[in-house]
Amino acid sequence: MPFEFERLQFPVRLAFAMTINKAQGQSLQVCGLNLENPCFSHGQLYVACSRVGKPSDLFVYAPDGKTRNIVYPTALQ
Repeated sequence: MPFEFERLQFPVRLAFAMTINKAQGQSLQVCGLNLENPCFSHGQLYVACSRVGKPSDLFVYAPDGKTRNIVYPTALQ
């Protein structure tokens, strides 16, 4: 053959995804949180961030370092 074959192997890890509502009451070892879309109602941001025991086990993706915590005005009256 006029060329050589070279094989590259990429490490693959098993991962799971779930909604914030489904994660309520669960304890996770490591958690990644995608805040690209502002889809929160009151309290969901707290629930999402409190699923892990240590802050170093929580990984948050938020474009521009910001997200909106949406609260309906009628809930505050």
